[in-house]
Amino acid sequence: MITGIGIISALGRGRDSHVAAAAEGRSGIRAISSIDASGLDCRIAGEVPASALEGQGTRGDRFTRFALIAAAEAAAQAGLEDPRLDRTRIATVIGTGMGGSETVDAAYERMYSRGLTRMPPTTIPQSMYNAATSAVSSMLEAKGPAFAVVSACASGAHAIGQAADWIRAGRADIVICGASDAPIVPGMIRGWESLRVLSIENDSPETACRPFSADRKGLVLAEGAGILILESARSAARRGAQILGEVAGFGLTSDAGHPTDPSAEGAARAISLALADASVQAEAIEYINAHGTATRANDVVETRAIHHALGPHSTRVPVSSTKSIHGHAMGASGAIEAALSLVALNEAIIPPTRNLNAPDPECDLDYVSEGARERIVDYFLSNSFGFGGMNAVLALRTRHFLEF
Repeated sequence: MITGIGIISALGRGRDSHVAAAAEGRSGIRAISSIDASGLDCRIAGEVPASALEGQGTRGDRFTRFALIAAAEAAAQAGLEDPRLDRTRIATVIGTGMGGSETVDAAYERMYSRGLTRMPPTTIPQSMYNAATSAVSSMLEAKGPAFAVVSACASGAHAIGQAADWIRAGRADIVICGASDAPIVPGMIRGWESLRVLSIENDSPETACRPFSADRKGLVLAEGAGILILESARSAARRGAQILGEVAGFGLTSDAGHPTDPSAEGAARAISLALADASVQAEAIEYINAHGTATRANDVVETRAIHHALGPHSTRVPVSSTKSIHGHAMGASGAIEAALSLVALNEAIIPPTRNLNAPDPECDLDYVSEGARERIVDYFLSNSFGFGGMNAVLALRTRHFLEF
């Protein structure tokens, strides 16, 4: 069961800002302000607004601070301060695609640009991929199993799936899970520019990300964190915790092919495995939060995968990409999107795909392009497909049909 949800992204901090943005189709993509982007080709991103970080200080890498903020929100909602909890039965698994990018970029600039040979002693502990896991487990006194998951843009979904497996296996009563990333630094942006998959529309940031649209030009880099508190039904009932949803199933596959070209077959198998794990038929799915990067390759391949996995039902199920409003937060994407979908759907809101201006004949699903829809949903999917052929699909349930 899911008993806590925390989220921070370009749309702001906390549940309320994300529900409002989903309902309005409001974009958080804007000109980059956290760094000097004047020398970059791409000067827009799904950047967390400075107001969302007020009072947080600057200790630790940006990706760790995001994870702490989201984890604090989720933990407060779940009541993890409960003195009855056995802290050795609380686990932590937080994914990331890039780790401490801010720290690494600053270290390289210090050494190669300024010629300094000594690094701050915090360089390694702040840049390591498990820094967020360590900080969150420490803050919440979670003394059970803990590690980081690193699998490109599937990291967040993998972390949530791993957490669900731990609950099922009895390795933990509660798992703090999700992902965080903060790749908006000069070196990382230059790296993505070189792949020629970024939308470089600096004069129109809010319309730059156009998933599934024929005129799409590429992804918009973003940052943030999504954290869920997963808990066994027994533990939640014992504490009287509020149930916000359920991770019903999880599918993961590898394309075992090209590192940057996605495979419809691999993605479709992940969807099918998630359905089988949840013990539901395709017809039970009432919404899909798509990976939907707005790149030429991904959107067509994902559309084909959904057709293949869901069969005739694929044309009836609403599909949307919330990356159109918050951007692509790399390893954190799956966690942010699962969290955003859940808080919106719990308010009977299906988030829209913004900026779908021109139908692409090869992208022929119902992409909720007209704006948010009011609808009560039971089962939904959250798709995450990463470089290296990493595919992860979560099958989730909203609170509406769960017995408390």
